[in-house]
Amino acid sequence: MSQFCPQGVIRFIEPGDTLYSISLRYGVPVERILAANPGIDPLNLMIGQAICIPLEAVPACPGFMYTIRRGDTIYQLALRFHTTVNAILSVNPGINPRNLQIGQSICIPGTGLCPKELTPYTIKAGDTLFRIARRFNIRVEDIINANPGINPRNLQIGQQICLPL
Repeated sequence: MSQFCPQGVIRFIEPGDTLYSISLRYGVPVERILAANPGIDPLNLMIGQAICIPLEAVPACPGFMYTIRRGDTIYQLALRFHTTVNAILSVNPGINPRNLQIGQSICIPGTGLCPKELTPYTIKAGDTLFRIARRFNIRVEDIINANPGINPRNLQIGQQICLPL
């Protein structure tokens, strides 16, 4: 731990972050984040700004973090990432599924839900559908068909997809 944050972890502000979204992500009340960061202006967070998140309340995401984009719904995310609405809600306490905010970060659990005829695969740095298809000797179109709602141009590291192997 650093002197700046002896009882927690340092997090750098990213585009779209709010203290509320950070509090949801880490399960830490906004008031505790403010108390750990005296002088911070919650209405003027700066990209790259370091803040302290109290350690005792930092849960691990059992999957990967996803940033909400225009048009996202919990149901669509569940389909895209082969999980369930209930699983997403259970790892994001306090999230309002009817009021997702663009830029809001939520945890997508890696549940391994692929149909029996498909094999789970976790996206790694540098992966593209073309590279995955070539590595496993399958067609890109088959990967897309096995993963309804997948955005081939925006694969996320840690995202689970299903492969027709």
